Amino acid sequence: MARGILTIFLLQLSWTVHLVTAIQRKDIFPYGTPNGDFILQNGDDETSKVLALKRPLYFYEAQFNELYVATNGIISAQDLPMEKQYVDDGFPTDFPVIAPFLSDIDTSKGKGAIYYRVTESPTLLNRVAHEVHRGFPDARFTPTHAIIATWENVAAYEEIARDAGQSDRLNTFQAVVAYDENNSYAIFLYPEDGLQFFGTRPKESYNVEIELPARVGFSRGEVAFLIFSRVEGPYYSVTNNEQSLKNLYQVGNTGVPGVWLFHIGSRYSFQNVVPASTGGALSTTAEYPEAEYTAPFEEEEELEEGDYSPITDPDFHSPAIPEFHVNSHPDRGALPGHARLQPYGGDLPLTSNPQYRDHDNIDTPTLVSGPSGPAEYPDRVPDPRNRPHPPPLEEVQPQAEAPQAVPRPEHTALEVFPYTREENSPRLESSPPLAPGGGHIVDVEHQNIESITSPNVSFFPSVIRYSTETKRTCAVFQQQCSQNAYCTDYPAGFCCHCRTGFYGNGWQCLPDGAPHRVNGKVSGTVIVGSTPVYLNSVDLHAYIVVSDGRAYTAISEVPENVGWALMPVAPIGEIFGWLFAMELPSGQAGFKITGAEFTRHAEVTFYPGNQKLTIVQTAQGLNSDNYMTVDTRLHGNVPFIAAGSTVQVEPYKDTYQYYPSVVTSASVREFTVVSAERGSETFTFQLRQNITYRDCHHGPRTGPETLQLTTERVFVMYVRDENILRYAITNKISSVGEETSEPVLVNPCYAGTHDCDTTAQCLPGEGQQYLCQCATGYRGDGRNCYDVDECVEGLSQCGPHTQCVNLPGTHSCHCQCCTFGQMFYTIACCALDIDECRSQPCHPQATCTNTLGSFQCQCQPTFQGDGFQTSEDITEPSDLTDCEHHRDSVQTTSPEGYPIVGAFVPQCDEHGQYRDLQCHGSTGHCWCVDNRGQERAGTRKAPGAGQPNCNEPEVLPPTQRPDTVCERWRASLVDHYGGKPEPQHYLPQCDREGQFNPVQCYGDSSYCWCVDRDGREVAGTRSHDVVKPACIPTVAPPTMHPLPRPDMTPPPSGTFLLYAQGQQIGALPLKGTHMDLERSSTLLALHGSIVVGIDYDCREGKVYWTDLAGRTINRAKMEPGAEPETLINTGLTSPEGLAVDVQRRAMFWVDSTPDKIERANLDGSGRKTIFDTDLVNPRAIIVDSSTGTLYWTDWNREAPKIESSSVDGHNRKVLVKDGIGLPNALTFDTVMRHVCWADAGTKRLECIASDGTGRRVIHSNLNYPFSMVFYSNHFYFTDWRRDGVIALNRDNSQFTDEYIPDQRSHLYGVTVATTHCL
Repeated sequence: MARGILTIFLLQLSWTVHLVTAIQRKDIFPYGTPNGDFILQNGDDETSKVLALKRPLYFYEAQFNELYVATNGIISAQDLPMEKQYVDDGFPTDFPVIAPFLSDIDTSKGKGAIYYRVTESPTLLNRVAHEVHRGFPDARFTPTHAIIATWENVAAYEEIARDAGQSDRLNTFQAVVAYDENNSYAIFLYPEDGLQFFGTRPKESYNVEIELPARVGFSRGEVAFLIFSRVEGPYYSVTNNEQSLKNLYQVGNTGVPGVWLFHIGSRYSFQNVVPASTGGALSTTAEYPEAEYTAPFEEEEELEEGDYSPITDPDFHSPAIPEFHVNSHPDRGALPGHARLQPYGGDLPLTSNPQYRDHDNIDTPTLVSGPSGPAEYPDRVPDPRNRPHPPPLEEVQPQAEAPQAVPRPEHTALEVFPYTREENSPRLESSPPLAPGGGHIVDVEHQNIESITSPNVSFFPSVIRYSTETKRTCAVFQQQCSQNAYCTDYPAGFCCHCRTGFYGNGWQCLPDGAPHRVNGKVSGTVIVGSTPVYLNSVDLHAYIVVSDGRAYTAISEVPENVGWALMPVAPIGEIFGWLFAMELPSGQAGFKITGAEFTRHAEVTFYPGNQKLTIVQTAQGLNSDNYMTVDTRLHGNVPFIAAGSTVQVEPYKDTYQYYPSVVTSASVREFTVVSAERGSETFTFQLRQNITYRDCHHGPRTGPETLQLTTERVFVMYVRDENILRYAITNKISSVGEETSEPVLVNPCYAGTHDCDTTAQCLPGEGQQYLCQCATGYRGDGRNCYDVDECVEGLSQCGPHTQCVNLPGTHSCHCQCCTFGQMFYTIACCALDIDECRSQPCHPQATCTNTLGSFQCQCQPTFQGDGFQTSEDITEPSDLTDCEHHRDSVQTTSPEGYPIVGAFVPQCDEHGQYRDLQCHGSTGHCWCVDNRGQERAGTRKAPGAGQPNCNEPEVLPPTQRPDTVCERWRASLVDHYGGKPEPQHYLPQCDREGQFNPVQCYGDSSYCWCVDRDGREVAGTRSHDVVKPACIPTVAPPTMHPLPRPDMTPPPSGTFLLYAQGQQIGALPLKGTHMDLERSSTLLALHGSIVVGIDYDCREGKVYWTDLAGRTINRAKMEPGAEPETLINTGLTSPEGLAVDVQRRAMFWVDSTPDKIERANLDGSGRKTIFDTDLVNPRAIIVDSSTGTLYWTDWNREAPKIESSSVDGHNRKVLVKDGIGLPNALTFDTVMRHVCWADAGTKRLECIASDGTGRRVIHSNLNYPFSMVFYSNHFYFTDWRRDGVIALNRDNSQFTDEYIPDQRSHLYGVTVATTHCL
């Protein structure tokens, strides 16, 4: 027996010796001058020259374009202070630091060398990528640049006077920082025997024999908070004592001792550094001082299950399905009547309500809860507030059985700032925040840390240390909430809640009832039969009518062989149906739970072929347009479906289980494939999915436990001509079993048969009664709603130094830069200010003044005090001068007696008057003042720029422009109304330049009309409708310099759309019928113009347009360098629509002020008037060259109409006069021979035959169309609500594409330019 024990001991010892072998010096990254390295100057406190990066690097959440390498074992993103300000202090530092070994290092007198370089070597970048993918298997990382810094044989600083002589202990270590456009990673390498000293003695230790251990980790440094404040940023420490430093080369987190890998920054949401998850070898012979080691928590068998959740939180997103296997036991932990939550990897029976079965015959590892014994993944995810408390650590007895390791669901990380918990509460949260790539961030207490076991590695408290933090409160972190949310403090932290009129999870909130759009990319590999097909970031667009629960998803550029096969995979678009499902009385749409940041893992198994397809969808928040961004990755096999087949998916119901941070479901679907070869065939597939999200566990839980998603209609289609895959799904969500199969009358709101606008909510009443209410951010009667421009109407929540940007149903506040001297505080600018004065915090005899991020209380006259406590001022009147009053009133100390930094105290002369020269003691700025103490413009000088000469005569500032007619008229009416105009009163609305806004309204009513540049009303434009008239500005914006060349820059050959956008004409190439957004360009820049009407002469390749500001008609050849040619510049007032008759070589246009239609030859000759009677507001005009017929619209608000005549003015007749409102856009369908129009009043796109018969609605849910053209079964129209070009398929009435120019402004005319005449 003894011999056997000895044998086992020797065997284990041999394993130990093998495991602790660290990386060798020859195996670290190549360095030295032969590899192009720079050498840092020898010394005790040296810093390299700036390393200018070709691309910015993300460190934490911030971008940096420069790096510095320093003697003392660090890399910084800014120039370093003197070493005494940081080298002897612990973490965190007050400047950005990457620290492989921060200590007082000295390379004087040839004691080692420090090498550094920036490299783009493919060999080295491939090696980095390999290391990152090994440590972060799900990372999508292709490094473009790397910074390599190597400290070779460097010594610790030692005082010359020390008797012991200089030490021969030298250290060698290396840091590699690699990054791409989205993420940054750092690798620390410590070769075997590379660390011989582990700390340094402080320079000012006053003969006290102490040694400070080196620091290893990362620090973000101080970050700006509010205006004049800075707060400690996040940081991450890897070591905390000498033993943990020795572990650096004995342990690793990449599987190789001495090699440490960390995710250190991302352009997306990033909370703190995340270590790799592969694990490394830990010496089992390493000794830890008993006082420093706390045994990890070990579960007893009788402990209730569910103390640890394998579900990841989606603050960071993983693109891959987690593969981990479990031993499941159906008798443990399942909810009665519900399926268990199971991580992917196990098998499910083919049932609609599956139960997990045993896997006793499958060789699957189990999760260990500590080094003493195994534990299983929980059968269900518990609420973290309802878990049992762990037993006391001293009661835990070690077990003899060795632990079994299991791959964790994702890489595990440790959070630097743990949430505050009650005493003795469990330390492992069931809904921890995620690390990039989908891994856990497990909260760790300051003193007791639980071991986290992965293959071949355990982390101990002496290796990794984390800081603690006080409770997070709304006072500091409310800016994390949506601007449409409020923040609430709870005992354990804060939570965000959407305000009334908005819905979401508090971090993201959307306006109630408003339609929503989703944009994203689809990537991955799908094997059809045996043929792999690659999807390389093809576009995904979804449009959701929230009020009806209708979700339309389109994926473009899908290869044909996979397009047919993916038709049954409606679950790709199903996520949008669940997020925005129509809510029955007890239902709750998914977006209210997850918000716009989540990760969805789904597995689709097809039967009978058993093909499996995994779907991973990562939502990355709301973009600048307030739309959600979702990236989709597909991987696996799908059954082959013959080209030309149709697929019908039967309606279904799916039960969703809700837990903290995760939603899960499992169901079976049936679909039918109809093909010419095989007829009708019915198949099934099983869908299992987990949706993980960020959950605020501080507040009370009010969400559901189980809900039922009812999908009533599913439409799938692959469009071969356009390579577009489409899914259309109608969803309702309710409690399980709420709907009944009996035929009963259902309220139209729930049945979807109401006539409310798509931007309205249907509010059910009794029986069949209901009310239509415009969505939040919209106005109207509920049948017709239009967007409220919160920015123009002063309804925004944007604070000072922010720019308000209107969005559909809401608005956003974009940060502008705040300048204080030479300092910039962009974070403070972006803050949404809270008006504390509303809560009346000051004394009743004091005045409250709100400021950015704070407020001030000031005593009223005859009272004195600090504003919070006041008393009546009984002092005698003072004979102090203004300067002395100013000087003495400045508060230089806080109520607690601390000095206030930054306060300006004016300087007075011996007579009490302001000195001519004033300087700020804190900033160093100086300036001249007048006798009132007011700064003289242009005299301010920055520190180091000398003092201004205040004896020079004052230069008067340039005179301001005089008030315009609009501004003078507005001021006089304000006086007329006694300075307080009522909402019903009329005040002229002027733009920034003082010109009349083209639309004028009475107060906040819908009584509006158009005006010309002089403010005169345009006849026939008055409207009492909720849809404002489509008025066009007549004054061009001010000229901006430098001006671009006003000559032609045509796109490459092919077919493209031409659109007018005020002062320019843009070109948008077409690939088939798909708009090529990436190749859009400016065709002509026309400063001082307002281009409205536009058309194209396909015979000569020339573009024609009307200029409303210049009152001209122009043309230009579509050739490089061609310049505009003015054809007509007299007798025009408001030229709008324009049409070119290619066959007759003529052009026609409408003039909306004199209300007439004219024509001329294409060179401008032969001009004559065709009609000047019975016209009120003519706008669009087209010509059918084949028949010689003109068509035009008249949007007279009293009697709108569409008319036609021959090109010579004969046979005039009204084509349409009923059921139209604002017929802005007009085009001709050359295939169907129909006249088609888009109406901004009725929001419909309709067509009719030239004889007035066969009228039909193509689409009934437009926004605000202005102009339209037809090409190859598609309508392309400009939209004033979206400020873009939208494509609509005539045959299926579906939106197929959208183009929004980078520069947002109204788009006017649109036409198509083809290579030959159609």
